[in-house]
Amino acid sequence: MDDFDAANGTFELIRKRQQTSPRRLVAPGPTPEQVQALFEAAAQAPDHGLIRPWRFVRVSDAARGQLGEAFAAALLERDAQATPQQLQDARDKAQRAPFLAMAIVETQGKNPDIPVAERFVSLGCALQNMLLMAHAQGFGAGLVSGQAMQSVALRTLFGLGAHEQAVCFIVTGAVKTAKASRNRPSPDEFVRTL
Repeated sequence: MDDFDAANGTFELIRKRQQTSPRRLVAPGPTPEQVQALFEAAAQAPDHGLIRPWRFVRVSDAARGQLGEAFAAALLERDAQATPQQLQDARDKAQRAPFLAMAIVETQGKNPDIPVAERFVSLGCALQNMLLMAHAQGFGAGLVSGQAMQSVALRTLFGLGAHEQAVCFIVTGAVKTAKASRNRPSPDEFVRTL
């Protein structure tokens, strides 16, 4: 493949990738080899100072019940009056998408001269690499966050350290129902020359 074909193929992959919510993702999910490729893609992210200021925790099928209980506990942290149905809805979120992993950033520690913003950028690049790899594998994928990310229940379940922050979940699986692609902005709308 020459450079032109590689550039066009890469752009097509980027152009066609879109956010897919967990509700639209069903089995089959990625195989163990495909999951390994997702994490290997993450490892290619820029990493100033070679500190790898991020990590992932994959949620196994066996741990989905624990995650569901943590989501319910997180809801109770925010709303002590949550109804039984709201708590069940929170638990059910843990069962969506065949592949689910939490993305965590370390905001301090290893080389304190690396700013927090750069740490988040590195994680963002790792996530984008994973999203593109999932798309290249034929899966839908997306990022999911929410108020539960900063809850005591999730921090405890995922073993977050004092200087770690849960950023989002990455989800992957077969697309049950595709949504229409959205219009992307033209570079003229967000680029200026100094």
